[in-house]
Amino acid sequence: MLPAGRLVALECGSRIWLFLRRGRARNAHGATNAPSAFLKIAFQKIKMSPRARATAKSVTADVLIPEKLYFRIGEVSRLCHLPAYVLRFWETEFPQLKPVKSSTGQRMYRRKDVESVLRIKQLLYEEGFTIPGARQHLRSEVKGDKKQTPLPFPARPTSDLKYVRQGLRDILTMLSARR
Repeated sequence: MLPAGRLVALECGSRIWLFLRRGRARNAHGATNAPSAFLKIAFQKIKMSPRARATAKSVTADVLIPEKLYFRIGEVSRLCHLPAYVLRFWETEFPQLKPVKSSTGQRMYRRKDVESVLRIKQLLYEEGFTIPGARQHLRSEVKGDKKQTPLPFPARPTSDLKYVRQGLRDILTMLSARR
């Protein structure tokens, strides 16, 4: 049983150390060592798979954006759980983020801007990108979206095409004979 006191947690490497003030230091087997100001207990950090870690951290996917044309910076700040100064800083760093300003100078974010903020937050906070890395990643995502896939035209046999071509020639000869 742990003596009463204040619990302090310290993360170091792959372990989390818990310190309990005003106790005697005990090792993993419960044996008491010399008197100490702290009781130190080490816990192994829970190892999580990348998929489990992504689902545990993914807060941005849970954000429900209301159906509105424009959002003020305070609303975006609350939606994205970010301070307003971070949003203003990101405007200078990411060219994709361009809110329009009202006649009073208030920043007005569109839905597209809010989605961009959430994507930037995901890249920076969850996936660990640096700001230049996130900027480059977003640029490559936009380039990927611009590439069009070819339309899947059904492969027609050449006999069908020859038949259509012959029909058009017949129509052309009938029209040219009337002149």
